[in-house]
Amino acid sequence: MLSENFSLQTLNTFGMNVHARYFASFQNIDTLRYLLKQSTCKEYPLLILGGGSNVLFTSDFQGVVLKNEINGIQLESEDDQFYYVRAGAGVVWHELVMKTLSLGYFGLENMALIPGSVGAAPMQNIGAYGVELKDVFESLEAVRISDGEIVVFSKDQCAFGYRESVFKNTCKGQYVIVSVLFRLNKKQVLKTHYGNIEAELSGMPESDRNPIAVARAVMRIRTSKLPDPALIGNAGSFFKNPEISLAEYERLKLQYPELVAYPVGNDKMKLAAGWLIEKAGWKGVKRGNAACHDKQALVLVNLGDASGIEIFALSEEIIESVHQKFGVYLHREVNIF
Repeated sequence: MLSENFSLQTLNTFGMNVHARYFASFQNIDTLRYLLKQSTCKEYPLLILGGGSNVLFTSDFQGVVLKNEINGIQLESEDDQFYYVRAGAGVVWHELVMKTLSLGYFGLENMALIPGSVGAAPMQNIGAYGVELKDVFESLEAVRISDGEIVVFSKDQCAFGYRESVFKNTCKGQYVIVSVLFRLNKKQVLKTHYGNIEAELSGMPESDRNPIAVARAVMRIRTSKLPDPALIGNAGSFFKNPEISLAEYERLKLQYPELVAYPVGNDKMKLAAGWLIEKAGWKGVKRGNAACHDKQALVLVNLGDASGIEIFALSEEIIESVHQKFGVYLHREVNIF
């Protein structure tokens, strides 16, 4: 079932023309368990691939790539306040958002059009426009790679942080997420304070404001700023928004009154990485076919046949430049292989 020297070009949104030494896909837990028992999967490095929207390959992957294609969206239970919806890890995230909204299950609307799959969402604790995965998360099921057993992780056990979870730290490389259980609202609770959502909804009668309208507003905002990976290779936001102390923020604010930042509690502020990169002069800058997007500086793009090494080198330049100008280190959100 394992293919050799398998091209990953269509399976990563940067469009990097790289190959996996071995490759297979799985659509259910039994197939996953079968693959994990193979000697090849035990002898070589293992990478579980979802939508390929948060990875940058700088070379061929000298190991085994298993693509998660477990599908299915179903209502598991409900109570007075919530619907509990389970989705397979291979479900496309945006399809889950739109499907649940069409059924009157609310809570995912602010995260419309985020690229990737359901299985990657808790790993990254994805988020957008004031909402994070942890806000709608109930639990997940994961297969333990060492023995194939299914383990259930609660919200607390996932140890969610800003674009962080236990699966990127202490449990990294130990589990394959196979399904996620979401806790979605029965009542409409609109969150429009973040970004330009309120501006997008301005002029709309209050009676017409609903979660679907919010999702459409988010989609308009995202498509106006972010390039379509089908047209220009990219992985969305390449860098995390850095968090700094309130004292450091006040120092920078004196020097840069227009500094864009948001409070995150515990006397910390989250800076807009895109603003820092743009003010450091990188917006639209090209290095061959690797470039900083001309509409959103937070996004690095492959304009043609750029290599992963070229994209990575550009990110290194940006990190160093921002640090020199602002004294702030940027950290990559994208996983490098």
